[in-house]
Amino acid sequence: MLEKILKSAFGLTGALTGISLVRLLMIENGKEQYLSTFYGIGLVVVAAITLGVAMFFLGGRIILLASGFVDKIEDSLQKITLYELMIGAGGLIAGLIIANLISIPLVKIALVGVPLSIIINILFGICGIYFTVIKKNENIFEGALSKKRGLSSSVKLLDTSAIIDGRILDLSRTGFLEGELVIPGFVLEELRHLADSADDIVRAKGRRGLDVLNMLKSDAKFPITIDKSTGDSQIEVDEQLLARAKEIGAKVITNDYNLGKVAAIRNIEVLNINDLANSMKPVAVSGEEMTIRIVKEGKESGQGVGYLEDGTMVVVEQAYKFKGQLVDVTVVSVLQTSAGRMVFGKFKNVHLSLVN
Repeated sequence: MLEKILKSAFGLTGALTGISLVRLLMIENGKEQYLSTFYGIGLVVVAAITLGVAMFFLGGRIILLASGFVDKIEDSLQKITLYELMIGAGGLIAGLIIANLISIPLVKIALVGVPLSIIINILFGICGIYFTVIKKNENIFEGALSKKRGLSSSVKLLDTSAIIDGRILDLSRTGFLEGELVIPGFVLEELRHLADSADDIVRAKGRRGLDVLNMLKSDAKFPITIDKSTGDSQIEVDEQLLARAKEIGAKVITNDYNLGKVAAIRNIEVLNINDLANSMKPVAVSGEEMTIRIVKEGKESGQGVGYLEDGTMVVVEQAYKFKGQLVDVTVVSVLQTSAGRMVFGKFKNVHLSLVN
């Protein structure tokens, strides 16, 4: 109903414009006496109908475009936080102040002075909003505090395996990470290739990695940057990652055991997510007793292998003959590596009956 009323208003405006236009042209040409004649009235009616119909249909198009534009603005405003809105307003004010200072001498220039000043105000206003919004996550006092304390911001590069693994998202939400996370362009490109793979498993991993990156950016707990550096398809992504880390002096976050070993050789600091996960597991100490189920044979003859609830492998000497049974084990030693934790024990006695 409102749309019909607005279109009718446009049509009426067009008709009145047509009448006024004909009258103005006749008066300007000294033919106002024809306005009361059949010819003049016909001309007025034709102009009114023509412009009225044109504005009626044109008004519908204008209403449609305006409504779409308003919807987009409303969606954008709903996504913007109050903090971002305040930051953007501050940037706009700062940009306009700078623009007006620049425009003071320019506005006096004949003809082009005023248009040039308007353009400068628009450009500096947009730039003020843009630069303040993209820097919203930065602490303005961080630089001064870092210089005072002799500290520098720690940059960390994310490896493909760490992104696909997904635990980096939970880790970021805890607040234990600090500094800036950087996702190199070639890592993002590798994730895109994985997401487009014909293999279902590989494609699922790639899409999971992209989802994790989107959630990391939307959380905005700390600065996250997509590095625009392009990779070389002839060089492995891991090699490019280490070279980039060496170039900018960054740490590498990964859960790739072999990548960590190569990085250590090149004196590049690595933060292995598996190391962190292992360090948070309960520590089994020598002499501790536990009950496990023997599920398979170990590498050595007669060894039995079981698993704790957290997935830790337990290797028990001379326990394979009790496969499928619960046995009591005494811990002899614990080996912890970036590949995981292993517990070595000795068989004590059979605890329960065979599994059905």
